[in-house]
Amino acid sequence: MAPEIKVVLEGYTYFECPRWHENRIWVSDFYSYQVVSASEDGTDVRVEAKVPGQPSGLGWLPDGRLLVVSMRDQKILRREPDGELVVHADLSNIVGADINVNDMLVDAQGRAYVGNFGFDLMNLAQVETADLVRVDPDGSVHVVARDLHFPNGMALTTTGELLVDETLGNRISAFSIEADGSLGERRDWAKFGEVPGGPAMETTLAEIVLAPDGCCIDGDDSMWVADALGGRIVHVAEGVGVIGEIAFGSGVFACGLGGSDGRTLFVCAAPDFNEHARKIATEGKLLSIRLEPLD
Repeated sequence: MAPEIKVVLEGYTYFECPRWHENRIWVSDFYSYQVVSASEDGTDVRVEAKVPGQPSGLGWLPDGRLLVVSMRDQKILRREPDGELVVHADLSNIVGADINVNDMLVDAQGRAYVGNFGFDLMNLAQVETADLVRVDPDGSVHVVARDLHFPNGMALTTTGELLVDETLGNRISAFSIEADGSLGERRDWAKFGEVPGGPAMETTLAEIVLAPDGCCIDGDDSMWVADALGGRIVHVAEGVGVIGEIAFGSGVFACGLGGSDGRTLFVCAAPDFNEHARKIATEGKLLSIRLEPLD
């Protein structure tokens, strides 16, 4: 039986980066330039931050302060206790002043791992690889991995590895994390096809088998991953690949686990990821699905 899909929030532009925090679901809405949070059922909606540079990845420092990616000006912003947003880190000198910064994972030490597009996706520029950067709690910025194919959603395993979705690479990569936050050598955690040859965007898209976008990790270290080109959430196991999927009637681009018992999968849905179309419509939704308990 197909799982019941519920609408939690609707009437927004394009949701990304759902995070469960302090018994609420938080999410960035790209083109209304705001971070919102809500109760599990979608009630009590609050605007948590307004980000003119377009919000994306979310996370929290150990002291509870919010970090949010400001995509278009390549900054990480920090929300102070009084609600003021200040610059936590400036990535423009490393990722390039014309490249959108994107998803982010903040670990228990307050280190933020941040991906970026690597090229002008929305205008179908030639595909280029990108660096993954780490922002330390003091705001210093360090390149920790190079030549990734659109590093996007990330997750931490119970064994302390960083998993990185390479949306245009047909793979999820794994890295060991050293004590100082640096990363070891890349290895395949899951491989869905060969790395596309590119560099033309049309050629790359034609060679994509599965485009892993936003993701989350389950308690058994399997992953739930949005397939940005397939209109589905896939369940992926290390070294095995796809072990299940949930199909949707529209595009889905990110997911996160939360809810009172941690078994609600929140899913960001929209007709497509075309910036030019999403800016002028309010068809973005946050959906939810109840997952079975882990054995």
